[in-house]
Amino acid sequence: MEPYIPISFLNDFIFCPRSIYFHQLYGRSDESLYHSTDQSEGKAAHATVDAKTYTTAKKVLQTIEIYSQTYGLGGKIDTFDTATGVLTERKKKIKVIYDGYIYQLYAQYHCLVESGYEVHAMRLYSMDDNKVYPIALPSQDKAHQSAFESLLQQIRIFDMSAPFAVNPNKCFRCIYRYLCDVAI
Repeated sequence: MEPYIPISFLNDFIFCPRSIYFHQLYGRSDESLYHSTDQSEGKAAHATVDAKTYTTAKKVLQTIEIYSQTYGLGGKIDTFDTATGVLTERKKKIKVIYDGYIYQLYAQYHCLVESGYEVHAMRLYSMDDNKVYPIALPSQDKAHQSAFESLLQQIRIFDMSAPFAVNPNKCFRCIYRYLCDVAI
């Protein structure tokens, strides 16, 4: 099997390509050693979906493994309602709809469609304030679809030793800032 890009890397790569390296380095360690409060709270909020106890409705797929051979992606979905065709990515609290959130949904969409499912709508769900944010399907938003494909290419060719554009705002919030040799 060809190596695939984990769907979770998409948002992380946009935040900081180097964070993926550090996350993999610490991936088997106790998360309390390197997770920020936001990350720990997000993981806790996801617990019902991860445990597949969010709903007992058979029509709702929860945390299933998905894969796209076309895009070389793999991961899990949060929820997909097979009766309505609605794909939902849950976040603890959405303050801003980041491109990474959209690209995670695009990746899940492509994986589901390739697996034979019909996805009619996609949305982000903010758990803390119970808000739903509809996201256009890739076929309806060619600019985001093109940027999604470009992102996948950037991930595939990323070179950790290449010059790196530092973003002080992101570096300040990064849980790996003390390990990274380019962080401010």
